[in-house]
Order: sequence, then structure tokens, then C-alpha cells
Amino acid sequence: MKRREFLRTVPLGGVACLGPCALAAAADSPGPSASQTAGPALKLRPYQLLCLVCSVGSEDPGACGEKLRRAREVIRKNPDVPVTLACNAGDVYCYQDPGTEDDTPEGRDFNRKRDLDVLTILDLPPGCTMPARALLLTLLRRVPTVAGICGYKTVTSDAWKGCPKAASGDYEKGVKKGITALIQARTEKEMQEEKKKSIEALAQAEEVTTRPHILLCAVCQYGGGLRPPYAEDNLPELLELILTRKPDLPIKMARSADWMMCAPCPNRAPKLNACVNVLGSGGLSNEKRDLDMLQKLGLEFGSTMKARDLFRLIFERIPTTQEICGRENVLPSVWWDGCGESNRTKGNPSYEKGRRELMEKLNLA
Repeated sequence: MKRREFLRTVPLGGVACLGPCALAAAADSPGPSASQTAGPALKLRPYQLLCLVCSVGSEDPGACGEKLRRAREVIRKNPDVPVTLACNAGDVYCYQDPGTEDDTPEGRDFNRKRDLDVLTILDLPPGCTMPARALLLTLLRRVPTVAGICGYKTVTSDAWKGCPKAASGDYEKGVKKGITALIQARTEKEMQEEKKKSIEALAQAEEVTTRPHILLCAVCQYGGGLRPPYAEDNLPELLELILTRKPDLPIKMARSADWMMCAPCPNRAPKLNACVNVLGSGGLSNEKRDLDMLQKLGLEFGSTMKARDLFRLIFERIPTTQEICGRENVLPSVWWDGCGESNRTKGNPSYEKGRRELMEKLNLA
């Protein structure tokens, strides 16, 4: 078998995605299993992401064809299903070339160019695998129109006429409808029920679990004047509990978007115990913040400390959010987020204010 033919037989997405998920699930319990996290990867051409959005704008789920209609249903049911973007890039990326089966009638070269145009804008390599939510959110932000991608202002020959729907406005309408037209958001009822349950659990807990870096968020919230009740997380309630009743409440460092603190968050994916803010891939940036903070404190996931002692350690070793929360990445990047950008050159003043106030209230000054 020739090397190129062999490489084309290697399955995309499944092994690369499920391996780390399975390891994470084994190492951190409770946590999502491999079957919960992903399932088989969808394999799409980059241009087909545009078609999915176009079908939303046309209000006809079948407008993009049977294969993409099924893909749209899969994404609706499992928003974080891994999607592999394969295209006929050739050259050193020939190992993932899918062939011309999914080419539209506009032709081979038109489709190759269109695929590479999309990948260029998204700054992704051929053959990459990402969660559907992250891909679509990035696409909606980075590709507001298909003008110059699916159709051209000047038609130079029959080979470059472009897609007949390029000028229909359907794609642009789909962009305006936003991600919720493709992926259902958590309902207010669900989040309110989760808030109620988790607050009840917090009140009765002999030990609280939380991911590390959001304790910095709690200080920022406090310094910014946020007090209970707060709909989107339980951090203000945690601080109130510590300040008024349980200064020595044990706090355990937990992996991912732990239920006790994050249960009502609109950006929590409950089945994955994951954070899906920041263009759908907030988990990456937040996982790094957790690990950066643990290293700074000399702790690990599973470490437990009394609340007063833990905050003393945090305030001693983390006087500013810049080192933990700052990010140099710019869009499009799965590591970018607004908090990281605002902390790039200086820390959050609300953290510094909250730190001073909490040091006094906890008698740590």
C-alpha cells in the first residue's frame, strides 16, 4: 500500500478525541465518560459549515441536502460533538483529503478554494477536529457574509460562477439568528431548578467543591459589588456563607465546571460537566487558569483547605489577576476570551478591591 493511501485509511477524530476524554474521566471522578463526551466525530467539508448556517436563514432544514440535514440534527442533540474539517488541500495535508464526493456542481477547483478560504479565515488547518459548538460560534463571529467565498462580484469564467444561493441573503439571515438557531440554549426553568437544588446542597454541605480559578472570579464579583442572590453561579452565596457562618468550611479543588458552584450557569454543559463560554471552547482557557492557579498555590485537584486558610493563601500569592487570567491570544483562537484580553496588561481592579475588603472581613490583614 502506498503511503498516501495508507494515511487516508486512518480514522479522523475518534481516537484523538476519545483518548484524552477517557483519561480525564478515569483520573477525575466524578466526571464525564468517553461515551458522554463525544461519540463518533462528524466529518464535514469546511464549506458545509456555511451551508448549515444558510439553511437556518432559509428556514428550510432540508435546503442543505440530506447529509447536512442529518448533521444538523446530530449537532442539535449533541452540541459538542467533535467535527473534523477535511478538504482537498493536497500537499503535506494530503493525508486527510476526502476526495470529491461532496463537491457541489460548481466544480472541483471552486470547492477547493472555498474550503481553503473558510479555513484561512478561521485560522484552522485541514483535518482539524473541534467541538461543533466552538466551530459554529467562531464561524458566526468571523464569517458574517459569504460574499467573496461562495460567490464573486466579478465572474471571470463559468468555472467561477459560484453558488446560486450566494446572493440570496440566506447565510446572512442565519448569522443574524445566531447560535441558538442551531444549538438550543439552557432554558430558564432548567437553570432556576439547578440554582435551587445547588443552593440547598451548599447550605447543607460539610465540604464544598469548586474549580480553582473561579475563586478569583468570586473575589472580582465581591469587589464589583455583586451580592446574593445571583442567577448565574453560586459564588456570591459561597462567600456569604463563609463570611457569616462558616469561615472554616472545607473547600475542595475540583475539575471542570463543578455542579456545586456552576449548576445554574447558562454556559455550562451538564452532560459534560464542562464550560462552553468563550466561543464554545471556554473549557480550554479555564482549564489552564485552574492549573496555573494550582501551581501558584502549590495545590492539586483534590486538595482541600479550610476557607479562611485557602483565601489567605490566595491573597498572599495572587495579588493581581493578570498572571492567572491574562491572555496574549487574539481572535480567532480557542484560547481567547474577553476576560483574558482585559487582563492582558493589568489585573482586574475589582479583584484588587475585593481582595482588600475580604482580607479585612476574614481578619487576614
